[in-house]
Amino acid sequence: MPIKIPDRLPAANVLTQENIFVMTESRAAHQDIRTMRVLLLNLMPKKIETENQLLRMLSNSPLQIDVDLLRIDDRASKNTPQSHLENFYYDFEQIKDEYYDGLIITGAPLGLTDFCDVLYWDKIEHVIEWAKSHVTSTLFLCWAVQAALKILYGVDKQTRLEKLSGVYEHQKLAEFEPLVRGFDDVFLAPHSRYADFPIELIQERTDLNILAASERAGVYLAVSPDRRQVFVTGHPEYDAGTLHGEYLRDLSAGLEPAIPENYFPQNNPDNAPKATWRSHGHLLFANWLNYHVYQLTPYDLRTLSAEGQTLTRY
Repeated sequence: MPIKIPDRLPAANVLTQENIFVMTESRAAHQDIRTMRVLLLNLMPKKIETENQLLRMLSNSPLQIDVDLLRIDDRASKNTPQSHLENFYYDFEQIKDEYYDGLIITGAPLGLTDFCDVLYWDKIEHVIEWAKSHVTSTLFLCWAVQAALKILYGVDKQTRLEKLSGVYEHQKLAEFEPLVRGFDDVFLAPHSRYADFPIELIQERTDLNILAASERAGVYLAVSPDRRQVFVTGHPEYDAGTLHGEYLRDLSAGLEPAIPENYFPQNNPDNAPKATWRSHGHLLFANWLNYHVYQLTPYDLRTLSAEGQTLTRY
C-alpha cells in the first residue's frame, strides 16, 4: 500500500524513481479508506534528506499511511529552503487539535548542548506531553531518545567523551516481542551521537523493556510497557552515504573526527561505503507500524486517552 504525501513534496519524485508506491493528496482524495495518520517532527538540519530517508522506511508496509510534517523551530534554516518549510510543514498550533496513529521525532545535532540551552526545549516538552493523549505510538530517534528520557523519566543527559560514529553489531534481547519479530539474533545498525545509553542506567531509572543492545553502543532499542513509546538510539533510516557526509562535514569544520567504525571498506574513506543495515531498518519500521500503531490504534482517533485505552467523548 502507498504512503500519502503532498503533491509537490520532493520525496514524491525521489521515491517514485525507486519504484516506491506513493500516493499524492489529490489522488487519495478520491478514495474512501481509513488511512494510518503519522506525524513526523523533523528536527534534523537537512530536512529534505531526512524526509526521503524516513518516508522510505514508512513505505515498506501493507498499510496506507498519511504523513504530515511538523516543525517547532521557526528560525531561518541554513540547509532547507524557506519555501519548502512554508509549503509542506505545519506549525504545532495548526495540528494541536488533531489525532495521529503514530508520531516520529527525529534526532538533532544537539549532542553537546545542555537541555536548558536548547531554544525549543519547552516546545519539545509540550509535544511529548501532547502525544500522550493525541498519538497512539511515538517513535523517538537518537537525540529525541535523550530528550524523551529526560521528559518522561527524569533521566539526565549522559554524554560520551568522544562521538560514537559507525556501524555496530547489536544483539536481540527479546525473543517474542513483536517489535523485533523477524530480527536476526545479531544485526547491524548505524550510530552518530555523543549521547550515551548505558544498559544499567535504563534498567535502574526506567520501566522500559530493552529489546536490543550493543557492547559498544549500549542500549539500541527499548519500549514502554504499554508499547506507546519506542526508543531507537541509532539511525536505521540512514542512507549508505549519510555517515560519510557527516564525516566530511566534521572534517571541514576542523573537528578532526575519527573515521566512522566498521563503515568504509578497509577503513579507507576513499572507498564507497555500503549500507549493511537496510533490511533491519525496513523491518523495524514495518513492525512498529503494524504492532505498535495499527494493532493498538482505535478506529476513531478521537477516543485516544493518555493511558492508551479508548474512552467515549460524547
